[in-house]
Amino acid sequence: MAIHVVSRRRSRAAVEAAHPGALILDVTSRADEPWVRFSPFYPHGGIPVPFCPGVFAESVEGIWQGLKVFAGAGADPSRFAVTSMKGIKRTVRRYGPVLGHRAGEDLLPYGRARREIYLPAYRWMLENRAAGLAGELRGLAEARDVVLLDYTVNGDVADESRPLSHAALVRAFVEDRWPAF
Repeated sequence: MAIHVVSRRRSRAAVEAAHPGALILDVTSRADEPWVRFSPFYPHGGIPVPFCPGVFAESVEGIWQGLKVFAGAGADPSRFAVTSMKGIKRTVRRYGPVLGHRAGEDLLPYGRARREIYLPAYRWMLENRAAGLAGELRGLAEARDVVLLDYTVNGDVADESRPLSHAALVRAFVEDRWPAF
């Protein structure tokens, strides 16, 4: 059996036609329990913030957005405390171009930040807050094909032209194929 990552924007009929008989699971912030717990926006709490000893965040997305530095705004640690899954994102439209992500005194460019902030934080969440759910998904995928719906489908950590799919990371974790970088 296999786990597939498919865009949530595709119609249900198109997904079912492409993957007949597969179990279709939305893993975005709009998903139902328990699968919403795979969303980087989900407030698991107690997630260590990379490069910030003793600092913890509610969600992986809170870490990513909180450490982001723009031309018109610095890092915003208040994002670490957001539990509503809303109001976390910080955009270039409001703050100007992204300069990088804060890592102590350093400012990491996008690719390094993805590898040194996002991936470790998301993996920590999977190992420490969603391990049981990942095990359940592993069992389901052993019995039949599973489709994970996400807004993005890019599973290539090195492809910086598109956002990274957290569903692809879930698949990699469940299949013991965490990306090397």
